[in-house]
Amino acid sequence: MCVTCGCSDDNSGVRISNLEDTHTHTLPDGTTITHTHTHSHPLDNGNSTTNIKASELQDLELKNLELENSEGNSKIYPKIHSKIHGTTLSIEENILSKNNLRAVQNKEWFTQKNIFALNLMSSPGSGKTTLLAKTINDLKNQLVINVIEGDQETINDAQKIRETGCSVVQINTGTGCHLDAEMIEKGLQELNPPVNSVVMIENVGNLVCPALFDLGETCKVVILSVTEGDDKPIKYPHIFRNSDVMVITKIDLLPYVNFDIERCIEYAQQVNPDIQIFQVSVVNESGLKSWYEWLKDKII
Repeated sequence: MCVTCGCSDDNSGVRISNLEDTHTHTLPDGTTITHTHTHSHPLDNGNSTTNIKASELQDLELKNLELENSEGNSKIYPKIHSKIHGTTLSIEENILSKNNLRAVQNKEWFTQKNIFALNLMSSPGSGKTTLLAKTINDLKNQLVINVIEGDQETINDAQKIRETGCSVVQINTGTGCHLDAEMIEKGLQELNPPVNSVVMIENVGNLVCPALFDLGETCKVVILSVTEGDDKPIKYPHIFRNSDVMVITKIDLLPYVNFDIERCIEYAQQVNPDIQIFQVSVVNESGLKSWYEWLKDKII
């Protein structure tokens, strides 16, 4: 179990689907991959403890202790209790260090190909898939946009994005509540986005865990709808503090909901004075021009 958020961290239930084809095969570790290539990309992060001997597990945990955070972030050392043959081992490890190392590699890859990568994070139902599809449809003659979709199950959102004509890869995390850097690396291998393009990563709907895992993205974007409550930035400050942009969606519903948009903006700026804010509605298209201009300025 992932001791940061409680979800499984061995990636054994993760599935990557490339909607360009229907070729499907199952890897020895149980991972199912649907794609057009003949080679496989097993999502093996090296930390699975299934059927591993107690001595091997102990060695693995001790090795994890030696990992350093390459980006100099504060180390998080939660205690892990693993019961093996009646013996409880208490160890400390930096659980984010391996992810951060992989994120650095992703970031370097994006930089080399001049790809602007956005990590879109929000609660379920915020409208991020709708905003994403609208953005692609309106800008597809100006920008090359590819998408990595993250959900626990189904390929529903990937199919919606596919209808725009955009290349998309679906990552199903199973019990996982967030994407991580290794999943993104494997997704990029399937997607193979061209140079001078945009990669939109739609994270699993969650205002907590996605903010903890660096994917190597260029920019973090938190999306908040007016149907969720104007106090979300101070109730879930970490994701707003670590995001470069906040997009407030569904503003056409403001006359019908109890949402103080000025208070919401004040709360967001309270936790992150540098956050850039857009107010948009896909229904009446208000605010979309400013969002599009910002996006185009980043890549053109």
